[in-house]
Parts: sequence; structure tokens; C-alpha cells
Amino acid sequence: MTRISAAFLPLTDSAVLVAAREKGFAATQDIELDLVRSESWATLRDRLVYGQVQAAHMLAPLAIAVTLGLSQHPASLATPFKLSVNGNLLVMGTAFAAALDPDILRRIEDPVATAHDFAAAIGLYRRKPVIGIVHRFSCHALLLRYWLSSAGMDPDRDLVLRVLPPSLMGAALKAGEIDGFVAGEPWSTVAVQEEQAEIVAVGARIWQRGVEKVLALRTEWMEANAETVDRLLIALDRAAAWCDDPANHIELAGLLARPGYVDRPAEAILPALTGRLVARPGEALVEVPATMLFHREAAGFPWRSQGLWIYSQLVRWGMAEASLEAERLAAGVFRSDVYRRALGGVGVPMPGASLKVEGALSEPMAVGSHSAGLTLGPDRFFDGRVFDPADITAYLNGFRR
Repeated sequence: MTRISAAFLPLTDSAVLVAAREKGFAATQDIELDLVRSESWATLRDRLVYGQVQAAHMLAPLAIAVTLGLSQHPASLATPFKLSVNGNLLVMGTAFAAALDPDILRRIEDPVATAHDFAAAIGLYRRKPVIGIVHRFSCHALLLRYWLSSAGMDPDRDLVLRVLPPSLMGAALKAGEIDGFVAGEPWSTVAVQEEQAEIVAVGARIWQRGVEKVLALRTEWMEANAETVDRLLIALDRAAAWCDDPANHIELAGLLARPGYVDRPAEAILPALTGRLVARPGEALVEVPATMLFHREAAGFPWRSQGLWIYSQLVRWGMAEASLEAERLAAGVFRSDVYRRALGGVGVPMPGASLKVEGALSEPMAVGSHSAGLTLGPDRFFDGRVFDPADITAYLNGFRR
């Protein structure tokens, strides 16, 4: 049996790795999957880069940043599998939220209006709002910047963005060190259930099928262990299908609630799995379909265009210098070729292309698949923009007008 160690953070979107181990999908592929819990993304990154683990549950932008040499320890990373789509929530403390539209459903369903509402609330608040983010190189932070800037805000001028591990966000909010935070579940739900915060925005309403966590591997290790990687991806794909089945959500929440994993009550984990969110303390649940996806709609497929969208945002916010080499490296992190090699022979439906125009689908659409029918879900950005990976310069220039 091949032993693989994988680092993860205590988050609901670690579900696929947890299920692969606990439900026997890894063992069926002759893999002994050891899961190594980390409390911060910096620690997890270092464990992977320095070879303490072979794999990691990682923020997609962090994998690109490490490869581009933007993070502390440069290394070539590869992501041949996406572990989740969507799953982030922005919550603000009750004091700030009181200045926003009290209609929670309208607040969530109309992110354009809510961004402007948020901008107005800043002027009424007692200080420049301090918002917790899990890492500078995270989709949480990039989507927060994208969303707030649509209402004329400059995230670097009008806010203070403070990096904290996801599991410490609630304590920082309670202590008054931050006024709100954007993080993966279940930490936002925990803050709402403890009557510290309200939901202000949902990641799935800012980018309907936005990339979130990925399986990250050191490129050198991945290429030297191709057969092992193929077996790992088969195990993860089957685990992801199990996680996405509503019939398994209660059991999955129970698995994640264990002390070695998320270590929070299943009642805090279940909302993101079911898309029935606790938006304000004591109120009825809000239905947000596709809050988090693991398998359906080719959720695990690593679109190279999504890697390039992340690159475009790093350039937009001055975190990376634009260059053809950086563009090439960013696109190359998302290894759709390895995904196809591993899963093409076991009947997994997958797109016929590796890039697409992101944000172009407003309705579900059937697409070409090598083996079976496949429908992609809507992938719209909240502001109606589309990202064509063939013309990144034009896309970025559109924000400057």
C-alpha cells in the first residue's frame, strides 16, 4: 500500500480528503492516506514545499503564487484536481451589519446593491472596517476586492485587511480585533450561530462557480509518481461524488465534526453542504443552492482558464508583474492533462477543452464530453463581466475605464 501524507486546514471543504480516508476510497486504490491537520495556510504551504507532506488541500491562488515566486518559499506546484467550488461567506459583526439592508435574502441575492450599501455603511462606522482574510493569496481576498471595488471602494485605502487563520476569525471578532471576515465554512456559520455576526455576501453569488480549494502537489513529485497520482485522483473523484450526494450530507457533517478534522458541531457544518444557510441569529434559514460543490458539473476539473483568472487578479491588484512567462506559469499550475490521464479511462465525464470563457454561462449548458453527458452550471460573475483567457490585457483594461 502506498502511503501519502496530505496537509489540510479544518474547513468544510476538506471534505473530499476526509471522505477518501474515512470511507475507504483511498484504501480501495491501495493508498494509505494520512491527513495532517494545519492551523494556518502558511504552515500548510511550508509543509508541502519542504516535502513534509506529498499533497495539500490548498487555496488555488496560493498554489499559483508559490509557483510564481510571490510567496515566501518559491516552488513549482501543480493542481491536477479541484477539491471544491464556492464555499466562502463574508460576515460582518452585528454593529456594522445594522447599517446594511435588513432584508437578508435581498442582501445575499443582489450583491451589486449590497456592495454599494456596504460602501455607504463605511462612512457611518466608528472606524475604517477591519476585515479578516485567510491569506493574501486566496480567492476569498480576491473576490472581496473584486466585489467591493465595483462600488468604488479601494480595498487598500478604505479597509484594513488582516490575515488570520480561519479557525481564529470568530475569536478575533468577539475580541473586537476585526469587524468581520471572509472565510471558508464552517467558521462564518459558527460566528452567526454564536450571535456575533450576520451574512453580508456569499461567494457563490459573486462568482457562481468560482474555484476554491485544490489538491496541490510538488510538480517534481507528481511527475515522478504518475501511477500513484492517478490512483489518488480516482480515489478523490469517487470521494467527491460521495460528498456531493445529499443522502450523505448528515454522515459527512458527522465525519468532519470529529476532533481530528474540523472539530465543530455537525450543526455548524451542515448548512454549507445543504445550501441552507444561517444568515442571521434566530432567523429562518436562507436557501442558497450550490453554496459548495464537490463533484457535479465537473467540479473537480482544473480549468486552466481559472488559473489565468487568478493570475489576472494578482496583476490587477499589484501582487504580480504582468509577463508572458508569468501567464504561462499560472496557466500551467492547473494540470487538466493529468486529470484527463487519471480519470479518462474510468468513465468520468469531463470537458473536451481545458480553457473556457469564464462568466459566460447564465444557464446550465450541456457540453462535449469524451465518455458521457456533462452539464456545466452557470458561472456568471455578479457584475456580468466575462473573462476571456485569450485576451487578459483587454479584460484588465476594462477595469480601468
